[in-house]
Amino acid sequence: MISKFDDELVLEYVADSRDQLARAVTDLRSIEEDGSEFDGELMNSVHRAMHAVKAGAAFLELEDVCALAQRTENMLSLICSRTVDLTPGRIRGLISAADRLSELIEDPFASIPADTGELVGELAGATDCGPSSGKAGPIENGGADSRHRPLRTLLVEDDFVSRLLLQTFLSRFGECHIAVNGSEAVKAFRSGLDSGVGYDLVCMDIMMPEMDGREAVRQVRAMEEAKGIGSTIGAKIFMTTSVHQIKEVASCYRELCDAYLVKPIDLGKLLGQMELFKLVP
Repeated sequence: MISKFDDELVLEYVADSRDQLARAVTDLRSIEEDGSEFDGELMNSVHRAMHAVKAGAAFLELEDVCALAQRTENMLSLICSRTVDLTPGRIRGLISAADRLSELIEDPFASIPADTGELVGELAGATDCGPSSGKAGPIENGGADSRHRPLRTLLVEDDFVSRLLLQTFLSRFGECHIAVNGSEAVKAFRSGLDSGVGYDLVCMDIMMPEMDGREAVRQVRAMEEAKGIGSTIGAKIFMTTSVHQIKEVASCYRELCDAYLVKPIDLGKLLGQMELFKLVP
């Protein structure tokens, strides 16, 4: 666990997150000025920014920051999927949450004051923010079936040794299908969605021939969004790579990946992420 605030990774995370949150607030105020009319493009931009802040905090093990960003992202997912209405009260709540996160990341190892929990509660239950279809409530990590069936994994890896290691490990939990580049991964993912038997977990290498992992993730998330599947309830995507610069990490999180594991992959850390996202019992 990183324990020094002046650590280079933390400083880069703070700078990137500050920019992300500032843009999110600008987008939310723009929607507010337009009378709270839903703007899908702007809301998706806000959602991606919050996901990047949350996932970067998870990567750096900043648990308190991650918790608040996760709850805010859950609400954004409900709004983007039109499960709940976008109203003035909810916009104000989202702006307040983004502002609070901006304060917290300036000292990410400080404890979150009690008022943060109240802020999230108000965001989720504001009286003028009722559900649009009777399905209100935060989206939690993990599948809707709480993993009562074998895991379906798509392993995307062009290196034989890495592929063999991960395939052997992941096959313990269920089916593990293989793709050797991003293009194959996109085809396999589309086939799963179209057949109604999608993947629960995608382990995606970044540096691959034909199509790299980041482009593949963009296309995977676009396929899910086209079917109304938000990133908080879609497949969990773990990037597996030797690249560990925080800018690369943040870029992957903006594409809505869920975890970032640096090679050589520590199987204990991989299992920990699978447990975190409720992919295994």
